[in-house]
Amino acid sequence: MPVTGPALATYPTLFSPATLGTVTLANRTVVSPMTRTSATDDGRATDVMGAYYAEYARGGWGLLVTEAIYIDEKHSQGYLRQPGIANDAQQDSWRPIVEAVHREGAPIFMQVFHAGALSQGNHWVDESIAPSPVTPKGAQAERYDGSGPYRTPRQITRDEMDEVMAAFAAAARRAVEVGFDGVEVHGANGYLMDQFLTTYTNQRTDEYGGVIENRVRFHIDVMTAVRAAVDPAVPVGVRISQTKVNDLAYAWPGGDDDARLVFGKLGQIGNIFIDVSAHLGCAPVFGTDKSLAGLGKRYSGLTQIANGKLHDPAEAERVLAETEGDFVAIAKGALADPAWPRKIAAGVEPIPFDPGMITPLATVDNTSAWRRRQAAGANT
Repeated sequence: MPVTGPALATYPTLFSPATLGTVTLANRTVVSPMTRTSATDDGRATDVMGAYYAEYARGGWGLLVTEAIYIDEKHSQGYLRQPGIANDAQQDSWRPIVEAVHREGAPIFMQVFHAGALSQGNHWVDESIAPSPVTPKGAQAERYDGSGPYRTPRQITRDEMDEVMAAFAAAARRAVEVGFDGVEVHGANGYLMDQFLTTYTNQRTDEYGGVIENRVRFHIDVMTAVRAAVDPAVPVGVRISQTKVNDLAYAWPGGDDDARLVFGKLGQIGNIFIDVSAHLGCAPVFGTDKSLAGLGKRYSGLTQIANGKLHDPAEAERVLAETEGDFVAIAKGALADPAWPRKIAAGVEPIPFDPGMITPLATVDNTSAWRRRQAAGANT
């Protein structure tokens, strides 16, 4: 649904319509994937989640991307009460959510996910798997019911790698069958696919380890399988990052050379988009004149979604105008105010992000409770 308001002239690119594959977006704003751990214990989406996504659709966003959705009844789940798309019951639970979002006039993509070594809560198994048996850095996220260090994963076997690729493909098919407009594969932020790409978590000596050409191979295999699993008209993309939820300092050791190879290989797949996550924002990297998203566009030739500190509409407009990305994904700004696009267009200051919104747990219910407390305080 298009947004209107006096600020549209100030942000002409941000609020211009565009297409992502075959899907038309009313503007360039994207609700970035955000883990909310508000599903049932066995991974079914809930009515609370449906109301949460419908609110974004009413808020004027061009596109919604779901939180990360796990893909199998094995090792992919990362968090307790994380939703899945691994079985019929989970799949069916998403249907009313998709329908509610569509009634409000917005498209919605599903992000599909495998936690790998960063699993800190799993309904199905009591172990984790990863490219190599390397204990993850840092500690489990307390906002997602975690505590203490991560466990040491078991090394994934080649047969299991094939099973994971097939599970990603099956999840994409399930998402499309239930009405999602597109699919994004979570290949970033320290989860399984990114563990293959990262030097210290990938100590393999086979064709999936060692040099960057090998470490990116799992991304290429998964994306090739997912792209082939659904109709070519359905948008399919992958999220890429350098940093991880448990390591905000990591950078690709090969710098611009790594970017050229990673994005170039993804570009060879064709008919996919790339969602680049950069928690420090869209500043130039590796001594180049481009952000990571900009390098993604330069080296892949693919449609790019830029992400990172883009809740400032002036910065979002700059990123788009300077072709750092074709769309902008916003996380904290979206979480803080589901009506962010409408308010920005109307020249109204949106609600700023407050850590209390996701304290003590980053659930939909806790955020709703925070809003009720704020409203009660404003009325006293």
